[in-house]
Amino acid sequence: MSFLTGANATYVSELYARFVEDPSAVDSGWATFFRDLNDDGRAILAELKGAVWNKNGNKVIGAAAEDAPAAKKDAKGKAAAGPSAEEMRRAILDSVRAMMLIRVYRVRGHLEASLDPLGLHKPEPHPELDYHSYGFTDEDLDREIFIDNMLGLETATLRTILRILRQTYCGTIGVEFMHIQDPEQKSWIQKRIESIHNHTDFTERGKKAILERLTEAEGLERFLQMKYTGTKRFGLEGGESLIPALEQILKRGSQLGLTDVVVGMAHRGRLNVLTNFMRKPFAALFSEFQGNPAMREDFQGSGDVKYHLGTSGDRDFDGNAVHLSLTANPSHLEVVDPVVLGKVRAKQTQTDDAGRDHSMGILIHGDAAFAGQGVVHECFAMSQIKGYTTGGTVHVVVNNQIGFTTAPQYSRSGPYCTDVAKMVQAPIFHVNGDDPEAVVHAARIAAEFRQEFKADVVIDMVCYRRHGHNESDEPAFTQPLMYRKIASHPTTRQLYAKKLIEDGVITQEDSDKLVADFQAHLEADFAAAKSYKVNKADWLEGKWAGLGVLDDEEEMREERTDVSLELLKEVGEAISRVPEGINVNRKIVRQLEAKQQMIRTGQGIDWSTAEALAFGTLCVENTRVRLSGQDCGRGTFSQRHSVLVDQETEARYVPLNNIRPGQAQYEVIDSLLSEEGVLGFEYGYSLTEPNGLTLWEGQFGDFANGAQAIFDTFISSGEAKWMRMSGLTILLPHGYEGQGPEHSSARWERYLQMCGEDNWQVCNFTTPANYFHALRRQVRRNFRKPLVVMTPKSLLRHKLVVSALEDFGPGSRFRRVLPETQALKPDAEIRRVVLCSGKVYYDLFEERAKRGLDDVAIVRVEQLYPWPKETVMRELGRYANAEVVWCQEEPANMGCWTFVDRRLEFILEELDHKSRKPVYVGRKAAASPATGLNKTHVYEQALLVEQALTGAVFTLPQPFRRVSKMSKIQNVK
Repeated sequence: MSFLTGANATYVSELYARFVEDPSAVDSGWATFFRDLNDDGRAILAELKGAVWNKNGNKVIGAAAEDAPAAKKDAKGKAAAGPSAEEMRRAILDSVRAMMLIRVYRVRGHLEASLDPLGLHKPEPHPELDYHSYGFTDEDLDREIFIDNMLGLETATLRTILRILRQTYCGTIGVEFMHIQDPEQKSWIQKRIESIHNHTDFTERGKKAILERLTEAEGLERFLQMKYTGTKRFGLEGGESLIPALEQILKRGSQLGLTDVVVGMAHRGRLNVLTNFMRKPFAALFSEFQGNPAMREDFQGSGDVKYHLGTSGDRDFDGNAVHLSLTANPSHLEVVDPVVLGKVRAKQTQTDDAGRDHSMGILIHGDAAFAGQGVVHECFAMSQIKGYTTGGTVHVVVNNQIGFTTAPQYSRSGPYCTDVAKMVQAPIFHVNGDDPEAVVHAARIAAEFRQEFKADVVIDMVCYRRHGHNESDEPAFTQPLMYRKIASHPTTRQLYAKKLIEDGVITQEDSDKLVADFQAHLEADFAAAKSYKVNKADWLEGKWAGLGVLDDEEEMREERTDVSLELLKEVGEAISRVPEGINVNRKIVRQLEAKQQMIRTGQGIDWSTAEALAFGTLCVENTRVRLSGQDCGRGTFSQRHSVLVDQETEARYVPLNNIRPGQAQYEVIDSLLSEEGVLGFEYGYSLTEPNGLTLWEGQFGDFANGAQAIFDTFISSGEAKWMRMSGLTILLPHGYEGQGPEHSSARWERYLQMCGEDNWQVCNFTTPANYFHALRRQVRRNFRKPLVVMTPKSLLRHKLVVSALEDFGPGSRFRRVLPETQALKPDAEIRRVVLCSGKVYYDLFEERAKRGLDDVAIVRVEQLYPWPKETVMRELGRYANAEVVWCQEEPANMGCWTFVDRRLEFILEELDHKSRKPVYVGRKAAASPATGLNKTHVYEQALLVEQALTGAVFTLPQPFRRVSKMSKIQNVK
């Protein structure tokens, strides 16, 4: 393969000689190639002209022969001869070949690294790592070659070069870093690993500390297996080096300024991390194994299995304190990753850690999940974006070389499970898990890299899983050869203890005593577990201090959300002012002028203005607001314009950050095209920052489908499972306007289906004022609950969807149910009462007015959950003789119907109402949320409005019925 052999050799050496004299004298491709070999090609030739002749006493460095100091003379007094042209050519060629070899080892050396502790996958020789491929022969092994300090040496024999390269790049650590385009990062790693041959000479104390951590990691797993044989615990056996690696990240990180670390991981090894790293008491863990709750007795939630729970604590490393928190998570692999990143970002914001020096995330992954789960990609994609960066995350992959029962060749297309990390040019350290010193060494470099460059870094710890997917699983069904090997393979601790004994660091008695002492410690804690009590709840500490739980009927609570008219006008003027020095788009100037008119007249305040008033008043009251989502700065429907862009310079101006000096900040971020990752990030942010309003907006409501795992496993159930409250607000544009199946429904039936135990709020508002109060209510209560809002689209500019300024002012409040507002017949004469929620109200309202109906009342349910039973009952009680109708735009199997029907039936029974059961009016049950034909949509909408108001029953004509083949639709009139 080499072009440095045979006839090419002379040609390449001549090219190189020309390059070092004048880089522009050769083709750009060759110039790039030679430049990659060495940073300063000119210095090489100057060195070669003399350095290789040191033994002759004619060292001439960087100078022409005539400028050199006096050379040695021969016996006859003549100057000794300098190198001949052929000797110079050969010296240059040797240097070029050697530097090319060095460079290729930097790129490909990891392919021959000894990474598999089981030895089942031995690396095959790579031709580019064979020195013969570069024209060298065995006779060249001991010849001195000038390499210009590439390996920290000016000259070296080929044998020495190969030894250093093999030790640095092909030992038990393989490094991938040559894909990095940042020259500073690449140079840093190169120097960091080559200067010490990618090895740390640990002190005896350091080696003993590593053995102690391995003893604890292995000892806990053995103890649990003995006491709870066959019980699922997803043990760390085979990957015990993870514990000393994590310790090293903290120790070195704390020396470099880290004070706060958030950890996220799946279930494998979690119990070990909880106790041996996070320092959760062993007695607490054993108590949970004995069936006792992990929470305080007064906690009424569902709880979760042991290997999903989180904890927090403080560690001290040589006088440097580090606060640790392990984030609770579900079984959905990798879904915790963005949650951790959001928590880290919130901590950095709270502590003004703009340099990202003090708070950091550690994510512990499994190999199959790291390669297979898309949310990993989304997190890397966020890692250097302004609104989401956390200054780099240390990723540790516990590479068991298997995913449940699936071998690596079936679970990924690339050679490594970590290939996804190359998308952000993260350095990757592959390391043999049975070499704990190498693992700790890699962890140390990873911590240093993160702190130096504020970028992601990956440790791929190649190990194995001693048991099956769990302790009761039989792995030999599908991997008989691997598990035959594992059965006879010594543990990592056994191998390392043996090495230390052979090196004279410890004795066998020392090793045995470590095991016995730790076993005795576990036995004592096991006995204490029987009486262990959880005496501390950490969920309402720190930033959560002063907040409580919802301990009464939510419907009975009223929080002050009103604002003085003076403050409303101050904020209104700020958000409608055309800023000086900013060339604002003319269309937006007209919008700003319209807003100003709304504020000054106190009339016609639309949806986006009400939202801005909510955000602005909170900021003035020193409450931060963070809004994140796709295109949310402008707004999907061009309604928000919370960032004004100069039409000449593209400078950005945020009116909400220019209300008054000293206010809290409004942060609005146009996110990447991600739902699961970004929503998870904002949820994590809200877990750490309860005193700010954190919002995520979907571009369309049904885009949230891509984040369903976050809703299911975190937002809707996190408080019940883990005692973790969140005040996250989710905005989902929703409404049937003929935009087709994917842009009509936010699928809010899904959120209603998950409602229970007052876990969150699901709302669909019809007035800007109610939206204003709901937003402020999120941070003015003394507890936190997520809020899911079906936000409008066409209503954003609807002439009827406006509020007066007084609706935001003193005495105003949030209304869960909005009663009939028009003058109708007396309540006893009302023929029908139509309950609805959201946009369909205005369709009903306008059609009723058009027809002049005065015996049909319309009641709006603004908050569907928690269900406002008493308020709905009070409103229905007014209309004792009316037929009760629930009207919705969605098909019968979607929307609210299946949520409200039994609740309304219960209310009607309690009232002994004439209408014993509610009547459904809406679209028929369907597979697709909405039609893609606008004419069909218009007809369906008119039909359901007609039926709701009059009770007329008729079927859809054939041209408008949904059919399986679009070709059947003809003559649509």
